[in-house]
Amino acid sequence: MNASGVTHAAPRIDPRLVFVIERLDRLGGPIADTNRRVGVVAEWLGVPRPSYEQVRTIVHAARKRRLASPGIGRVLLDVSLRARPPEHVLDALAGTLPPPAQSNSLLLGR
Repeated sequence: MNASGVTHAAPRIDPRLVFVIERLDRLGGPIADTNRRVGVVAEWLGVPRPSYEQVRTIVHAARKRRLASPGIGRVLLDVSLRARPPEHVLDALAGTLPPPAQSNSLLLGR
């Protein structure tokens, strides 16, 4: 906050804050709560706090990525049903999982 009481907002977000936003959103809840928590972290780090719009954009992108990628349970099931090769377990843990083959998705009802 500057002397006039206006909070600084950054055009670019510190990469540490992007990580914090994605981690805090895993707790669920409203984006406004995530925004307030990120503001506290930004002040603690000594970096400008992101705008609500920036936080909202990052949260929506993170939620979309999480919904698009199967969880480790789904991958383990696919491997046991031979719908995916065993190497995909490591890929899922590393966050580099390729999408399933189209024919497998149709057979397994995804």
